[in-house]
Amino acid sequence: MLKKIVVAAYVGTACFLMSFAPKITSNDRTQHNKIQEQSIDITWQVLANMNASLQVMSNYGNIIKENVHGKKIKVSGFVIPIDSKSYVLSKNVYSHCFFCSTSAGAETILGIQFKSKPPRLKTDTYISLEGTFFYNDKNSDDWKFSILNAVITHKK
Repeated sequence: MLKKIVVAAYVGTACFLMSFAPKITSNDRTQHNKIQEQSIDITWQVLANMNASLQVMSNYGNIIKENVHGKKIKVSGFVIPIDSKSYVLSKNVYSHCFFCSTSAGAETILGIQFKSKPPRLKTDTYISLEGTFFYNDKNSDDWKFSILNAVITHKK
């Protein structure tokens, strides 16, 4: 009997406190969805900070997954062809990129998976992309950071 009274008191208190919670309208949900759909501008410094933090803190990969992984991003850089069908985006031009330079780390490149067949891109073409950020912590033979469903938004 005492348990029933305690449970009833908790339920009554919870209902009373919930009555003070703000009402969420459909307009609020629409604004929240628009905010989530907006792209995050990712700079190369942000990627460098992520990479450095991954080396220092073992759980930082989980933080990346919670905050950036799967989110829509915008990023700009230089195109470097890997083969006839695939490209990476680089912070630096080809002569100073991750593959040729000893001073550039893995955080200076971003794998690209285009949404549709990409146009033929020349080496060192500066482009801006919009797509979904992907953090790879499973396959060491693939890019650590990638942009999926990428669309070229600006090309110089």
